[in-house]
Amino acid sequence: MMQSTGTRISDSATQRSEIDCHEALVRSAVRKNFWRFVPLLILAFVVNYLDRICIGFAALSMNRDLNITPVQFGLASGILFLGYCLFEVPSNLALYRFGARRWLTRIMITWGLVAAANAFVTGSTSLYIARFALGAAEAGFFPGAAYLLSVWFPAQYRARALAWLSAAVPISSVIGGPISAYLMQSTHGAFGLVGWQWMFIVEGLPACVLGLVMLFLITDKPSDAHWLQEDERSALLSALASEEKREVRTGIREALLDRRVIILTGVQFGFVLGAYGIGLWLPQILRQFTLSIMAIGLWSTVPYVFAAVGMLIWARYADRTGRLVGNLAASCIFAVAGLLLSVSGQSFTPALIGLTVAMVGVTSARGMFWAIPATFLSGAGAAGGLAFINSVGALGGFVGPSIMGWLREETGSFKAGILAMGAILLLSGLLSLTLSRTKSPG
Repeated sequence: MMQSTGTRISDSATQRSEIDCHEALVRSAVRKNFWRFVPLLILAFVVNYLDRICIGFAALSMNRDLNITPVQFGLASGILFLGYCLFEVPSNLALYRFGARRWLTRIMITWGLVAAANAFVTGSTSLYIARFALGAAEAGFFPGAAYLLSVWFPAQYRARALAWLSAAVPISSVIGGPISAYLMQSTHGAFGLVGWQWMFIVEGLPACVLGLVMLFLITDKPSDAHWLQEDERSALLSALASEEKREVRTGIREALLDRRVIILTGVQFGFVLGAYGIGLWLPQILRQFTLSIMAIGLWSTVPYVFAAVGMLIWARYADRTGRLVGNLAASCIFAVAGLLLSVSGQSFTPALIGLTVAMVGVTSARGMFWAIPATFLSGAGAAGGLAFINSVGALGGFVGPSIMGWLREETGSFKAGILAMGAILLLSGLLSLTLSRTKSPG
């Protein structure tokens, strides 16, 4: 009897040791994958987001040069997302078919060339065309990168990996403000081009270079990970395979019919609307306090510095607690509080503090948001579902700047637009709470 008990204890200890060893190997593989993929994807997404938002700085002189009104600027800023929306799902399905390595390379080279070509617009119509083309060119990049990370990272590590990827948004804004302001001032008049034209060229072409780098560094499948040791690769593949036993949607049709996908689409619409509604207009919001272009470039970094730090801390907490939905809702409501604070007075300080709080909220929402669909989507369902969520939700990037431009022209101030952003973000946060009660497709 004693011998039998001792044997069971010994077997239990051996089993725990094997589990600990397996988990250690998975952690080691994840750490190596992180350094292989995430820094490159962050750098690529920094350039991607910078090419989206630099129009906000270009507007400080471009609008005057081309006689562009606030409504026209709002439409030009947002029309990128119409092109993005129309081509998002086809682009991500092509990524699933041809592989992330080749398709992400194609996306980056194409968008780099189109972003640089924005320098040669001559009025509102050509600006609309150029921005629409930029959206079509870069369609599929972020959900493609998110899909790639879902292939390489087990579920318990995904929110942090995606948060680091999403950190590119505030990082690009931190460095983009001073860089854009410097380029506009220092290159003005060189070779017959004005400063905002050089800004588009210099900030667009690096995407082409990064696309070629990605072609050589990205690998599509964990089974081909030559940088992992055999036992690390086996442990990682085992951990990823065990997740496939969960209830997941692997087909495109069933993924698109899942109620959770529809809800997530609405949630993302709200926080993307808030993020771009404020972000693309931030330089002009700051300009009302009679700041110089260089001062605007420097002060515009403040909200994004705090957003980057806050997002990573919040994502780590959400990963540890496993309460992604609750924290997603809280981040949206946190952003609403910031927007209300930003219009509570007429001075610079409360406006900047409020916008900073709002950016922490919407940026944190982004990192936690993209970890949620990966918990119930896989395979072609993940590629198509992620693209659908991002494409339709990204229409908020069209609506937000357009609403801001219209309300700015109608009221003569930014207050009404900011309050509108806050109301929609509140609805987005409340909608996200319904995810916890939605377990299966309808």
